[in-house]
Amino acid sequence: MFKFVQEALEEVAEAFVPTVARAESEEEEAEEEEDDEDEEDEDEEEEGSADPLDKLREECSNKAELKPYVHHYAECVERVTKEMEEEGYENKDYKEDCVEEFFHLQHHLNDCVAPRLFYKLK
Repeated sequence: MFKFVQEALEEVAEAFVPTVARAESEEEEAEEEEDDEDEEDEDEEEEGSADPLDKLREECSNKAELKPYVHHYAECVERVTKEMEEEGYENKDYKEDCVEEFFHLQHHLNDCVAPRLFYKLK
């Protein structure tokens, strides 16, 4: 019974999955290369303009109401990094991470940035 089901599943898979890949013509390859070059040019143009999100995050992280969250996250990162350098870290049952601190920081940072960011976007 199991063998019958397995064979049936293999037949269905063969029916839907192509076994031969289509070879691309030289024209299609040339077009793709041109498209890639165009995308690279666009990326270079975008690099010239600064991302307003990064600037706003920097400003918000320096505000007094976010200082405790930045401090807690930095303190946690320092504590975890120090713990990782200790001998036997790989064998520990519990390894602390800073996920909770990170989410608190990001939540409050986004609350600060979001209202101001949408006014700056085009």
